[in-house]
Amino acid sequence: MTAKPTVEAKGLDLTFQTNDGPVDALKGVDLTISKGDFVSFIGPSGCGKTTFLRVIAALENPTGGSITVNGMTPDEARRQRLYGYVFQNAGLYPWRTISGNIKLPLEIMGFSKAERQARVEKVLKLVDLDGFGKKFPWQLSGGMQQRASIARALAFDAEILLMDEPFGALDEIVRDHLNEQLLELWARTGKTIGFVTHSIPEAVYLSTKIVVMSPRPGRITDIIESPLPKERPLNIRDTLPFLEITQRVREGLRAGHAYND
Repeated sequence: MTAKPTVEAKGLDLTFQTNDGPVDALKGVDLTISKGDFVSFIGPSGCGKTTFLRVIAALENPTGGSITVNGMTPDEARRQRLYGYVFQNAGLYPWRTISGNIKLPLEIMGFSKAERQARVEKVLKLVDLDGFGKKFPWQLSGGMQQRASIARALAFDAEILLMDEPFGALDEIVRDHLNEQLLELWARTGKTIGFVTHSIPEAVYLSTKIVVMSPRPGRITDIIESPLPKERPLNIRDTLPFLEITQRVREGLRAGHAYND
């Protein structure tokens, strides 16, 4: 028996109504994400990358087509806590410790004090922040704060992790390190990950599938299944297969701009 896709979009449209008229944020999007996939969405600003992630998370409602998450509507998936969401900014409350920030969604969900503590300890180890639970956000580097944000999204053990440019504001050295750590985390947990980025090397390095998108209207120009192995040292970026995928992504981005203004 074939397992249901984790995410399946068919002919998905989303049109925003503005004072200047309708804006097609997404148009005719067809995409299947399987359990355990690491899918990166790449494209210029305004191409619908974040909008699509928000549709999965039931933060935006499509105006046409269909989308399911584990065979149910995104809103049903949200109520069943099937996903965690990581934003570009860590969004940690400065008056709460790192443990306190991670516990917040667990408190809202009604987990017991003992269960909250056990889950916090587990996810701090997952993101290599064991021993930093009593620190406050301002005492941690930007990269460590983002790892704490990832830990918070993982705390209730959601099947799907949605990440909207989580490393976009970090310098290249820190970003490379966090890319390595994210791949290790993905390998340990088996989560299904949707990842928005503007960086071609980042998308190619991280993903099992790369979704190339174009603006006006937001649509998919290419879906690239990566042939790279799951274990990826940083120097894989110097190999011919990596460079070939990178070139294909660039070509897809160029094709997406082949429209008339």
